[in-house]
Amino acid sequence: MTPAPGPSGPAPTGRRLAQLAELPVSVLRGVGPRAAADLEALGIASVLDLLTQYPRRHVDATRLVPPGALAVGEPAAMLATVRSARRPPGRAPRGRRAPIRVELEVGDASGTVRVVFFNQAWRARQLPAGTTALFFGKPSEYGGRLQLVNPTVEVVRTAGDEAEGDDDGAAAGRIYAVYPLSEAVRLTSVQVSRFVGEALDRAGTFADPLDPVWRQRIGLVGRTEAFTGIHRPRRMSDREPARRRLAFDELFRLQLALVLRQARLARDARGIRHVIQRPDGAPTLADRFLAGLPFALTAGQRGALADIRADLAGPRPMHRLLQGDVGAGKTVVAVATLLSAVEGGHQGAFMAPTEVLAEQHRLGIDALLDGLERPDPSARGADRPVSVALLTSRTGAAARRRIRDGLADGSVDLVVGTHALLTDDVRFASLGAVVIDEQHRFGVEQRAALRAKGRGADGGGHDPDLLVMTATPIPRTAAMVVFGDLDMTVVDDLPPGRAPIVTQWARTPGQVAGAWARVRDEVAAGHRAFVVCPLVEGSDRVEAAAVTDESARLAAGELAGLRVGLLHGQLPAGEKASVMDAFRAGRLDVLVATTVIEVGVDVPEATVMVVEDADRFGIAQLHQLRGRVGRGSDQSWCFLLSGAETPEVGERLGALERTTDGFELADVDLRLRGAGTILGARQKGRSDLRLADLLGDRDLVEAAREVATTVVGSDGTLDAHPLLADELRLFLEDDEAEFLFKS
Repeated sequence: MTPAPGPSGPAPTGRRLAQLAELPVSVLRGVGPRAAADLEALGIASVLDLLTQYPRRHVDATRLVPPGALAVGEPAAMLATVRSARRPPGRAPRGRRAPIRVELEVGDASGTVRVVFFNQAWRARQLPAGTTALFFGKPSEYGGRLQLVNPTVEVVRTAGDEAEGDDDGAAAGRIYAVYPLSEAVRLTSVQVSRFVGEALDRAGTFADPLDPVWRQRIGLVGRTEAFTGIHRPRRMSDREPARRRLAFDELFRLQLALVLRQARLARDARGIRHVIQRPDGAPTLADRFLAGLPFALTAGQRGALADIRADLAGPRPMHRLLQGDVGAGKTVVAVATLLSAVEGGHQGAFMAPTEVLAEQHRLGIDALLDGLERPDPSARGADRPVSVALLTSRTGAAARRRIRDGLADGSVDLVVGTHALLTDDVRFASLGAVVIDEQHRFGVEQRAALRAKGRGADGGGHDPDLLVMTATPIPRTAAMVVFGDLDMTVVDDLPPGRAPIVTQWARTPGQVAGAWARVRDEVAAGHRAFVVCPLVEGSDRVEAAAVTDESARLAAGELAGLRVGLLHGQLPAGEKASVMDAFRAGRLDVLVATTVIEVGVDVPEATVMVVEDADRFGIAQLHQLRGRVGRGSDQSWCFLLSGAETPEVGERLGALERTTDGFELADVDLRLRGAGTILGARQKGRSDLRLADLLGDRDLVEAAREVATTVVGSDGTLDAHPLLADELRLFLEDDEAEFLFKS
C-alpha cells in the first residue's frame, strides 16, 4: 500500500474555490440582468455556485433516435423541434369534465411525430413552436400515426434562442448535460451549460488541496479533471471518476469539520475522572445496580458498558453515541453511566424529547433503582436512596422550586427531564454525566447547552461526560457523517425471551378484518393494543380532531365493546399522563393515538398494533412505532393497513414485513429517501451532499475520515494546510467556522 502522505509541501497553485465564490455570475458573458435573476432563483449567485450546480443527468447525443426512426413500443430519446402546438377541444364522458389536451407536432429532417400531453396545460407555454427539446418516452400508435403520450421533456433551446457559438448537442455528437431547473425560470439546460463552459474556460486550472499521494492511494482524479468531467464529459465513462472526486470533496469537508470539532472540544475540555473501581475493592453504585437486575445483560450491553467505563475513567469528557434497536436495553446502560457520576459525588441528567417519554423514563428508572442506596454526605455513616427527580414543562411551581434547589445543593442525584432542563434557572452543584435520548430530536446547540451546565454560571466547573442515544438506527457511513464528532457504540442484540414481532401489510378487506379480529382476540386474552392514526396535513388541531373522530368511529365499529382511550399532542399534559397511566394499569384495552407514542412508551402487556394508512409514514417512524409492542415475552403483531400499491410504498412496507432488523431497514430508508433525510440540520447551504451517495460511496466516507484525521494531526488544527483551511471556512456556517478556527 502507498504510504500515507507526510506534512504538506508547497501550497498548490491554480484557481481557488474561494476566489470563484467572490465572483458574481454577472461577470460571465451572456449573463445579463434577466439571466442573473433566473440563476439567483435557482440559488446560484456566484461562479462557485454555478460550478457546483451539477447536471442531474447526461444524454449521449450519439445515441438519440431520430423522430423518423422511432418504433412502436421501444423506449427512446429523441431530439426534435416543435413545429406546431395546439390545444384541441376534448370530448368528455357523460357527466364528467373533458380532459385538458396539449398536442404538438415535432420533428427534424428525418420526419415528424405527434406528442400528446393530458392534463398538463402548462406544456403549451413551455413548448411553443420553434422550441427544441429532448423527449423521452415509449412510442405508441394512434390513428395510423406514431405518438408519444406524456413523455419526459428537457428543453434544449427556446424559440428564438440563437446564442452565438452554440449548438444543440446532437449535431456535434457530444454528451449533453441536463441541469436541474424549475418552471419558474426561463433558462434552458443549453444556456446553463454555456455559462458553465465559460466559467470553466476562464477558471483554467483549479488549485487542488488533496495531496497527489492521497489521490493515488484512494484512486481519485484531480480537481480540474473532475469539474471538466462532470460538466463537459467527452465520453460517458468520464462522468463517474469526476463524480467520485467531487463526492469525496463533499465528504472530506464534512469530516474535516467533525475532526476539528473533536479536537477543539478536547483542547478546551476540563474532564472528570469518574470512580469506576473503588480503592477498597467494594462494589460501586453501578456495580450494585447491575448485580441487582432480575435479568442478565446481553453481550451488546456488556460491550457498550466496557466502552463507556473506559471513557469515564479517562481525563477527557466522553462524547459517545449509543445506537441500539428498539428494545435493546439502552436505558440500563444509561442508568449505569449516570450512577458512575453519582459514585464520585456528582449528578446525572437524562434528557428526553417529549413529556410522555420523560415520564416513562422516570417510572422505569425508579423501578430499576428500587432499594439502591448511596452514602448520605449530610449524615456521616448513613445511607439514603438515590434521589431521582422529574422536571418537565408541566412540573408545578412548588415542585420545580424544590427540584431546582435540590439540583443546586446536590441533594438531587439524578434528574430526568425535557427541554425544561435547559432553562437558565436550572443549575447543578456538580453535573458529572449527561444522557440525551433520541438524539435526532435535538440539535447540536441543545446538546452543547446541557453540557455547558457542568461548567456552572462562573465557568469554573467541569465538562460532564456525554452519552447520546438513538433507537433510530443509522447506517454506519451516515453515522460517520452526522455524528462523526462522537465515538460510536452499537448494541446489536436484544434481551433473551423476546419473540420477533409478526408484521403484516394488510391490503385487502379480508386482511384488514383479520387485523381487527386479532386486536379483539389479544384483548380477550388480557393483553392490550395500540391503534396509530396517520399524520394529517394541516395544524396540530386538525390532526387532533381527525384522531378524535377516528377513535369515536372505532369505538362504535371495529372496537365496539372494548375500553378505548385517546392520546394526541393537543391534550393537556395532565390528561395525557392520566390516559397513559390508565393504559399501563389495564383500565383501557386499546389506545388510539397519533405518533406521540412513537418513542419510549413501554407497556409490556401491549401485544398488537394497527397502523392506519401506513403508506403515509416513513420506514424509520413505522419501525419506531412497531417497537411499542413486543416488549414482553408474549408473541406480538403489527398490522400495516394500506391499499396503496405504488412501487415505493411496496418497497417500504414490504421491507417492514420482511425484517425487524432496524439497521437493515435504515439502509432501505437511505436508498429510498436519500441522505438529506438523515443529515437533517447539518446539511445546510454549500455543505449539502449533492453528489455523494452514503450507501454507494462507503469507501469514500471512510477514506475521507482517514485523510481528515491525518491532516488535522496531533495539534488539532489545519495550520499546515492553509488551502484546506481557506476552503473549509467557505463551506461552513459562520458560527461553526468561528468555533473551529479560533486561536
